[in-house]
Amino acid sequence: MKVETYLFGEVEISPEKVIEFPQGMVGFEACKRFMLAHEDGVSEPASFTLQSLDDPGLAFQIVDPAVLGFNYELALGDAESALLGSPAPEDVVVMQVLYRKEGEGAAGLGANLRAPLIINTRARLGLQKVMETLRPNITLSNLACAV
Repeated sequence: MKVETYLFGEVEISPEKVIEFPQGMVGFEACKRFMLAHEDGVSEPASFTLQSLDDPGLAFQIVDPAVLGFNYELALGDAESALLGSPAPEDVVVMQVLYRKEGEGAAGLGANLRAPLIINTRARLGLQKVMETLRPNITLSNLACAV
């Protein structure tokens, strides 16, 4: 299918490549279908573009938290696990949404640490997990025990 995007113009995307966020993302609940893109020719990209297929003007830069030296230990509730299609731990990736810092002395990028994206890569289902607090020394390796 052909889709219009903000950053890439009109692109062809296979329906099997669509990632669905059944609940949308915080502030963008109406946008449920996304595609993932990265710079061509890069075998291990540091960041990706999560482009909405429902709103051509909406795209997020996302990054593996390990690139930023941050790891998560996440426990998914039954409803969250069901929403993700009850994934096997090896089928789950955690990503952070990057944002542009604004204001006096705040030039640069930041990462939304309290609302990571969790994506079942096999079922192509995702959710944004909003956390009340962050615990220090969080590790991704414990995700396998928590999912």
